[in-house]
Amino acid sequence: MKNFLQHQVSFESLTTLFGQAPIALAMLMGENQVVEIANQQILDLWGKSESVIGLPLLEALPEIKDQEFPKILQEVYRSGKPYKGNNMLAKLEKNGILTDCYFDFLYSPIFNDENIIGVSVVATEVTDKVLSEKKLWESELRFKELVESSDYSTAIYKGEDLIIEFANDQMIKTWGKDKTVIGKTLQNALPELQGQPFIDILKNVYRTGIPYFSQEDRVDLFVDGVLQTFYYNFSYKPMRDADGKVYAIINVAVNVTELINARKIAESAEDEYRNFANAMPHMVWSAGPTGKLDYGNANLLRLLNLTIDEIDKFDFTKIVHPDDLPSVAKVWRDISEDPKQFELEYRMFDREKNEYIWYLTTGTPFFKDGEFCKWIGTSTDITEFKNLVKQKDTFLGIASHELKTPLTSLKLYAQVLERMLRKTGDEKNADFAKKMDLQVVKLTSLIGDLLDVTKINSGKIHLNQTHFNFQTVVMEIAEEMQMSTYHKIEIYGEKEGTVFADRERIGQVMTNLMSNAIKYSPDADRIIVETEHKGNDIIFTVKDFGIGMPPDKKDHVFEQYYRVSGDEESTFPGLGLGLYIAAQIVERSGGKIWVNSILGKGSTFSFSLPLVRN
Repeated sequence: MKNFLQHQVSFESLTTLFGQAPIALAMLMGENQVVEIANQQILDLWGKSESVIGLPLLEALPEIKDQEFPKILQEVYRSGKPYKGNNMLAKLEKNGILTDCYFDFLYSPIFNDENIIGVSVVATEVTDKVLSEKKLWESELRFKELVESSDYSTAIYKGEDLIIEFANDQMIKTWGKDKTVIGKTLQNALPELQGQPFIDILKNVYRTGIPYFSQEDRVDLFVDGVLQTFYYNFSYKPMRDADGKVYAIINVAVNVTELINARKIAESAEDEYRNFANAMPHMVWSAGPTGKLDYGNANLLRLLNLTIDEIDKFDFTKIVHPDDLPSVAKVWRDISEDPKQFELEYRMFDREKNEYIWYLTTGTPFFKDGEFCKWIGTSTDITEFKNLVKQKDTFLGIASHELKTPLTSLKLYAQVLERMLRKTGDEKNADFAKKMDLQVVKLTSLIGDLLDVTKINSGKIHLNQTHFNFQTVVMEIAEEMQMSTYHKIEIYGEKEGTVFADRERIGQVMTNLMSNAIKYSPDADRIIVETEHKGNDIIFTVKDFGIGMPPDKKDHVFEQYYRVSGDEESTFPGLGLGLYIAAQIVERSGGKIWVNSILGKGSTFSFSLPLVRN
């Protein structure tokens, strides 16, 4: 406004011009900066009325006395140099309240000839803009503080050149660099990214505004002076300004290198174990908790004529021998309810051999965090073993039959010899002959057991089933046993109960259980025999107070040729056939047999048979 008074412009015209201007204008005249002209816009900014016109500025706006504005105006008035202020804070009293306001303004000197006679004021209020920028800055500051303390590697790349504006300590560590990379372009800061896809991906995100996500992606970085391979889960997300334009990209990354390397080691180990399994002569398999297969080695896949991807859909009932299917199904039902190690013999059809093959299948349950998760097992071809067992049984059957005749004669000769010696008064030799007779009886019993086993294994054992009173047989067997033992046989329980079974064979089972109770409790003086009705069954129990057996062995006592091992047990004679025969007789009679035992305290053997109701 230099020399504006030289032009023929009246004060009224100038006032009208200022009043119609779309921006806030004022003229402060003289050294006291008297408000000569102030349009409505600037009066609104000041929060004042037209009454301030004609007053010195500090009287019109006394609240600015201790602020910077009076000094700045005096400096413009004195020096003649304009002053431009941006986003400058002014505390103005509006409606009786001191309010923070922000302005962009220009102070220019007013000349008359060469003399400065006042200062013109042009102002724009930018309070809303400044407060918004301040909130944004505070928000960004809080965001950066949060990101700085985050466990995730985070960085912000600004502009299309991808200048690193921010990188937290985790990202700096990820890059293997220091804070000097901030302010550089990503390509200059990490030259090893040349030839890798990440710079191009970032530029595409910047251009298109479409985020990019990746899982377990490989990146090669110089860390500790060595080019190393890492794996990351990461994202590139565009950051937009108030107009929705992309101005930066935020990169968040998680290092999953250890997880990937561990998986590779596990996969390598798994391949090695699969190769090992395929090299085994057995069939190796694994299955889920329900028994559905999820893995089989080459031998199993060959038998099933399947690929590994088809194995979980295979129905084993199609190849298991119909006679073995009920027992196989029962075992799987039992172990599904109570997972534990098992062994199972059954036949499966081999399409290549066009016949059923005997297999021994063993399975072991595996648990994770206390939860049952899967089965791992093997199936072994035992057909040759079965054939050998069959040959053995045939041999034992023939040998037993051949031995029975001479043993019968030997027993007869021993009895005749005993009687003759007693007639001559030779009691000593007569006792020897009696002992020989007793040993022949024991030998005959052992041969009888062998014959029973061969009959059971060949399926030729015959049960002559009739109706009889169960308690009557109990009493008969107990009386016979009492005659040959010093143990007292105590009998308790039911007086009546009819069953349909082989009377002699059930008596054989009772004899075996009582004789075992006596044999395995040499230091005791009694055994207890008890019968009871339970539901539709009658239960026979023999309890002794002898050596007992550990829990892991009691489930095997009904197996063929099984004898409880140990220093003390080994002193008791026997072939380990009696309980096997007893179990077979009971089960073939429709009953069940079981044992409870405590090592050092004794055992309790029981079996049940269905009652016949009149």
